[in-house]
Amino acid sequence: MDRPVKSNFKILLLIGASTMVLGMLLYSQHIIRQLTAKQRDVIDLYAKSIKYISDPNTDAGDFTFVFDEVIRTIDFPIILTDAHHVPLYSKNLDLSSLKNRQDTLSFLTDALTGMDERNQPIRVTLNDSLVLNYVHYGDSQLIRQLRWLPYIEISLAAIFILIAYTGFSFIKRSEQSNIWVGMAKETAHQLGTPLSSIMGWLEMARVDAADNPALLSTLQEMTSDVERLNKITARFSKIGSKPDLKEEDVAEVIRHVMTYIARRIPKNGNIVDLVIEPSGVFSALINRELFEWVIENLMKNALDAMDGAPGKISFALSRIGQKTIIDVTDTGKGINAKFHKEVFRPGYSTKKRGWGLGLSLSKRIIEDYHKGKLYVKQSAPGAGTTFRIRLGK
Repeated sequence: MDRPVKSNFKILLLIGASTMVLGMLLYSQHIIRQLTAKQRDVIDLYAKSIKYISDPNTDAGDFTFVFDEVIRTIDFPIILTDAHHVPLYSKNLDLSSLKNRQDTLSFLTDALTGMDERNQPIRVTLNDSLVLNYVHYGDSQLIRQLRWLPYIEISLAAIFILIAYTGFSFIKRSEQSNIWVGMAKETAHQLGTPLSSIMGWLEMARVDAADNPALLSTLQEMTSDVERLNKITARFSKIGSKPDLKEEDVAEVIRHVMTYIARRIPKNGNIVDLVIEPSGVFSALINRELFEWVIENLMKNALDAMDGAPGKISFALSRIGQKTIIDVTDTGKGINAKFHKEVFRPGYSTKKRGWGLGLSLSKRIIEDYHKGKLYVKQSAPGAGTTFRIRLGK
């Protein structure tokens, strides 16, 4: 990701955070205004109560004030029951759809059970001993809004953190990708000029050695290796560009790489068998140069795992629907299960030499450029390793 895009994401993140904070502030202020209004209503009711009680003309049996002033201000559901919790009166409950008294009684009984689970009912007593009634009540709209407030805040914070994490992970991956691409293209550029010069010198040496068969043979091997370096340079130059995929015989490509690697296995008496099975044509859309690079990396990784001991590297090819499957198995020291994914991380290596980029680069080639899959199918310490390549949709 280039710098302007990265800066734009940070700006969007800042705007999102500011919007979230502003939204929560406005919502909190809305609730505060409602609480303030409710508090004023309570004080106003208190003042009216004092005035009502202080009025010498007030009739002791007059309940007009209770119904007109007190009950009217209640905005939450209440149910008044007798001493045996039989509903007598309700407020702020929708009873319009109930057809008869029995349905109403059943509805109110269920409702007050739910209310009692959240709020303890208030007893109405005479002389603090005889229970006359119970007042069951639920939550007002304001209380429900306040109950949801922490969950809303946590949800918004989680969404914000998720967006930030995803965005910065994407930025990190893009920056790593740019580093890969830049390093690869610079390597290809730096190798190109001296390789062209070496090819020229080899051609001149071949002319001078026309009468020396042994020297000609040596020059031919040197030329082969220089051509190999040219191919590697071409591979590096393709990193970051969309590769051309062509229908190729995967088995034939693997055999070609096996032939090249076989000539370069150290001849120290330990035999490494290279096997491909079964015989036949297994075609897939691949970029030959990049796919050869993957096979080389897997074979070199297998040889390193054998650590100079005799063993076997086998390629088992198969088809599953439209997919071509290649299982690369070695008889090396194996990989602990907890490192099966770690081996593809750039920089991970158990060897003293190398940068730990081979498997990471191979995975990138298979999954990013060929839209396939590369993973450790099975491995355990002392039991060898099988890498699986899956090509095709």
